[in-house]
Amino acid sequence: MGIYDYSVINAAGEEVSLSDYEGRVMIIVNTATGCGFTPQYEQLEEMYEKYHDQGLEIIDVPCNQFGGQAPGTDEEIHEFCTLHYNTAFPQMKKSDVNGENELPLYTYLKSQKGFEGLPKGKHSALLKLMFAKNDRDWDKKPDIKWNFTKFVVNRAGEVVARFEPTADMAELEKCVASLI
Repeated sequence: MGIYDYSVINAAGEEVSLSDYEGRVMIIVNTATGCGFTPQYEQLEEMYEKYHDQGLEIIDVPCNQFGGQAPGTDEEIHEFCTLHYNTAFPQMKKSDVNGENELPLYTYLKSQKGFEGLPKGKHSALLKLMFAKNDRDWDKKPDIKWNFTKFVVNRAGEVVARFEPTADMAELEKCVASLI
């Protein structure tokens, strides 16, 4: 199976096939409205505005698995994002990205781009400490580690990159721009 064989449910409860985005560059990101990384919505929206007409799609999958930081309903999450960050990219139904109830899409994404480490930096060091408290083998698993993990899919439907929440957003944009 490839990326275009998967679908997600949008915030309105409708099934969205990723084949609808065939031939486009995608960023698929798990988000949360109450996270320290929530301001990344602003940079994601800027990229969306800059590159959407050239073929970029952003698939926003709210997730409450990390610190309970997306506690609202789908409607409340959408309202927050549009009010605070003026987001225009598609927002999906709140879903799990790890564990027995994870979206099959995320099983696929993690199989294509596993965890390769956190970039160096202050936030990375704090996250590493937090993750190690819960699981000493955290760094050996492909699981999503935290909110705002981003997967980049090229126009051919290949998962070409994974950016952890602490990755420089300029690096994400550079990757996207190279694929547009």
